[in-house]
Amino acid sequence: MTPRRYDVVSIGRVGVDLYPLQTGVGLEDVETFGKYLGGSAGNVAVAAAQYHHSAALISRVGDDPFGRFVTRSLGDLGVDPVFVGTDPSLPTPVTFCEIFPPDHFPLYFYRYPQAPDLRVSPEEIPPVTVAESRVFWMTLTGLSAEPSRTAHATAWQLRGRQQHTILDLDYRPMFWRTEDDATRAAEAALEASTVAIGNLQECRVAVGETDPQRAGRALLDRGVSLAIVKQGPRGVFAMTADEQVDVPAVPVEVVNGLGAGDAFGGAVCHGLLMGWALDETIRFASAAGALVASRRECATAMPDEAQVRAMLGPRVGR
Repeated sequence: MTPRRYDVVSIGRVGVDLYPLQTGVGLEDVETFGKYLGGSAGNVAVAAAQYHHSAALISRVGDDPFGRFVTRSLGDLGVDPVFVGTDPSLPTPVTFCEIFPPDHFPLYFYRYPQAPDLRVSPEEIPPVTVAESRVFWMTLTGLSAEPSRTAHATAWQLRGRQQHTILDLDYRPMFWRTEDDATRAAEAALEASTVAIGNLQECRVAVGETDPQRAGRALLDRGVSLAIVKQGPRGVFAMTADEQVDVPAVPVEVVNGLGAGDAFGGAVCHGLLMGWALDETIRFASAAGALVASRRECATAMPDEAQVRAMLGPRVGR
């Protein structure tokens, strides 16, 4: 079979989100849940597909009904699941959350004894697909265990730090033995990346800075060409060697903020692929994130371009 090239290839976390259908209620008192496709890398691939880009995910699921739900849902949402393997022994991860708008959404990850997505091996990295995808998206979480860490290093070698190799700093402390381990992994990943995206806590872990401008500069000093620092309700700061933009947050009534970052990431991929100016890309991505924050689920909430434009107006990206 001839190797396929994609606009966007992501690697990493995918699973099932079980989110409460009651708002402002602790899990011990929730009575009903919705079942959704979830996981950061899967969400970003879905978001890119909603903008009509060809997208694929490299990951693993369990040999169970939830795993079959994940692969079917990816295909239904426009993501090629051909590189999503089936682990013979580990269960598909399930994630619960609590919903306390506007800014409190505790997450409970069930990834025991280990998540299948962390069992992706170097042999499962498709060489042509990774080397020739227009965007390659990875997360810091993927470096938290072997063999996934070595699989990521294999992908970096194939790409050779080409344009649009994106690192989502995606720091989740429960996935790491120590924060220092995550910092060392971020250092290695930044050396292989051309774009870095993270919130203020993630920037602190990666480069020791929480001031947006200093964090952006520290990321550029690590060798990336574009640094994007998310500041929550204060908006987004982004910089290259020649340009800086500071974009205010898009006001929205928050329902569930958990998918906003992945919607933002998928929209950044779209802006890069379309060749938009930095300001245009960040404004569009911020609106996409806000739109998903106004919805309960993550993957199935990802908007298309018309929906983002309806929120933001027609100027961006034209």
